[in-house]
Amino acid sequence: MKDFKNIIILGSGESGTGAALLAKAQGFDVFVSDSGEIAQKHKEELIKNLIPFEEGAHTWEVIADADQIIKSPGIPDKAEIMKKIYASGIPVISEIEFGFQYSIGKIIAVTGSNGKTTTTSLIYHILKEAGFKVGLGGNIGESFARKAIDNPYDVWVLELSSFQLDHCFTFRPDISVLMNITPDHLDRYEYKFENYIDSKFRIIQAQQPEDKFIVFTDNEPIVSELQKRAIKPQILPISLVQQPVTGAWLDNKSLIVNAGKQSVVVPLDKIAIQGKHNMLNAMASITACLEAGVPADKILEGLQTFKPVEHRLEPVADIEGIHFINDSKATNVDSVFYALDSMKTPVILIAGGVDKGNEYSQIEELVKKKVKLLVCMGKDNSKLLAYFDGKVEIKETSSIEQAVAIAFNSAKKGDTVLLSPACASFDLFKNYEDRGKQFKQQVGNLKAISSI
Repeated sequence: MKDFKNIIILGSGESGTGAALLAKAQGFDVFVSDSGEIAQKHKEELIKNLIPFEEGAHTWEVIADADQIIKSPGIPDKAEIMKKIYASGIPVISEIEFGFQYSIGKIIAVTGSNGKTTTTSLIYHILKEAGFKVGLGGNIGESFARKAIDNPYDVWVLELSSFQLDHCFTFRPDISVLMNITPDHLDRYEYKFENYIDSKFRIIQAQQPEDKFIVFTDNEPIVSELQKRAIKPQILPISLVQQPVTGAWLDNKSLIVNAGKQSVVVPLDKIAIQGKHNMLNAMASITACLEAGVPADKILEGLQTFKPVEHRLEPVADIEGIHFINDSKATNVDSVFYALDSMKTPVILIAGGVDKGNEYSQIEELVKKKVKLLVCMGKDNSKLLAYFDGKVEIKETSSIEQAVAIAFNSAKKGDTVLLSPACASFDLFKNYEDRGKQFKQQVGNLKAISSI
């Protein structure tokens, strides 16, 4: 990296802008190129820091002069500009890889198809409450590169998507966490599950024997992959059915964790987040925090004061005895499985969006058992309609306002309206956060009307 002078950043979101600011701070010549429109707040930052940019196009003559490309995670490898870059031989890295090269402090990195946001947030919360100088970044909050400019933290907790890991090479977390692997984003991986698995396992590619690898060993794809690979870091298993010597497991009404030369027993009723999936999140978080040197009593305190993540099984309101839950972050089938599995009342399920190669057989029995109405919300509901036709009552719409209205009018006292889409949001919304916020807004409107 020291030999490079001219860096081109592709994409101007939080990841791209953060990388541009770090590159500028390190004395590189920087240019930002975005084929779309640059958000006003990021445009203002680039102008303020005298970083040149273009929007609405990628000028190949400019990009071809790069010594290094830093690619934002939202840009797929199959994009025409990426094909030209790869053909030209210009090296491409991710913002995470770039930030790592200039970061100081220990790193706890979390990935997985599901649970990574809650786990990352819980680890951060426990460390912060225990008095650590800890930074939160990656796929959550501000970008890693932006925060690495000043390096104000002793410990980093990073949530990493497969897209962010894809162009990491030397990135080496002290503690890595792999929550699970289920089919997701297959449209970005040539519809080959193995390619997606390889992407997730990049989190340990640079780890060494003194590093730690916390991994969910009840997950079949993970177990199969562990048998194929030579794993350098020390493996710390977490399991709901086994009892590893070191790691974490569920024992009746407690979580038992042995890690970091400490042992801790945590009663389930002392954990703020509930549900089977959250027990896995808690196990991973406790194990990571013990390895990071957090005392057991501080971990127990943090577990009790943690607040659930927005858009993940988030209670929104009760209206005329009908419960509304926002699970907009459930962008794959596995997430919907956990959501439905935790439901104790009849469900009106709002699902749909941009299908990423989903296989709905995983939730078929739960839908038959728990869902009284499936509201398909999206521009193209054909796959959902085809799969669940004849298995559950279905209504479809292409707006969140209609989806909430249909669900409310179809629900009875005691029912739950659950937004858990199983799909990406980009057909109707900016992102899953926008989808969740619009859902909550519509529910809020309903509540205001019903109270008149």
